[in-house]
Amino acid sequence: MSEESIIDELFAALNVVVLERLEYDSFKLIGTAPVWFVQFYRDTDLQQQLMPGQKFPVLDNFLIDAEAFWQKNQSGRIKSGLWTETDLSGQEFYLEASAVCLNEKKILLIASNYKEHQFLLQKARENSLNYYNLLKEIQKKEVLIHCIVHDLAGQLTGIKYCFELLSLQNLNSKAQEYLNIGKKQCQKQETLIREILDAFAAEIETLEGLGNDPQQAPDALACVLEVVNALSPVFFLNQIDLRLQIDVDKTREWKVVGEKSRLERTITNLVENAYRHSPPNSAVTIGIAEEGDFMTIAVDDMGSGIEPEIATTLFQKFSQGKNRPGRIGLGLYFCRITVEQWGGSIGYKTNSQGGAQFWFRLPKAILGE
Repeated sequence: MSEESIIDELFAALNVVVLERLEYDSFKLIGTAPVWFVQFYRDTDLQQQLMPGQKFPVLDNFLIDAEAFWQKNQSGRIKSGLWTETDLSGQEFYLEASAVCLNEKKILLIASNYKEHQFLLQKARENSLNYYNLLKEIQKKEVLIHCIVHDLAGQLTGIKYCFELLSLQNLNSKAQEYLNIGKKQCQKQETLIREILDAFAAEIETLEGLGNDPQQAPDALACVLEVVNALSPVFFLNQIDLRLQIDVDKTREWKVVGEKSRLERTITNLVENAYRHSPPNSAVTIGIAEEGDFMTIAVDDMGSGIEPEIATTLFQKFSQGKNRPGRIGLGLYFCRITVEQWGGSIGYKTNSQGGAQFWFRLPKAILGE
């Protein structure tokens, strides 16, 4: 076998077509054509002049650059970049053309870069997965930041208002009751700080699943009543009525998918949000309703409603109303990602009598027999 024929066979084995330019748009095949190239020229005699620009339209523009390259008789090569073509059987190929000068001959190489393309796809998938995992880690840390800020701020708020209530009394039995509440809040605050410092890693792991054990499914009504009881002093001091909707059936179970402490935190976020936007002598009402396979919890306030400029970003990170006494803008974001990870949804609407309603919907818990 001659050296030339060996080179021809090597190009064919490498899935590379070798074409020599005859005229501007016509070429002749050099050596053996790879199988993939034959698939595009089933009804053509490959020994005749070929016009690859007609078969592969992408080459029309590339051949303009190739012609300029050939005219200069430069060393090296120029490439077209990857593109895709589909043969008569419907099989897709990933191709790349190169122009080279060889002993004053103008050579066009067309290679099927399937393996290279697969490698690029694999790297793209890996990069996409790494990016997703990074976002997930960032999200978990942001939730943890919110939990710390929320819990610390929540307990401090309780202490603040209880001592303010105490200052209005003359240390009678009522004042003593508020004093006891303040002491309990101080104890909770100290315990909470220790738990955060000691269980940072455990908190991250807990956020991974956010609790989906049906046997541990929380009762939504019980969580609502717990929040109402905890926040009542704050609402009372500021002359805002915090109440449960009167038609809620208290005799039945309201089990939902989720985890008790995070469900209470979600409800607390929405109630505190309503509190910050409610004027004195108004009311905040919490309702629970059954909707098919879901339970919906809604918090209605009598405030000024949602500002149009922030309506589309309410549940994003660090979103706050203009000139509003909010905190750091993670509360509604925490609510959204928590509810969505439990298979639920969250939203808001403007009430016809003014104010806003924030609601979230969770699947009913399916308990075993």
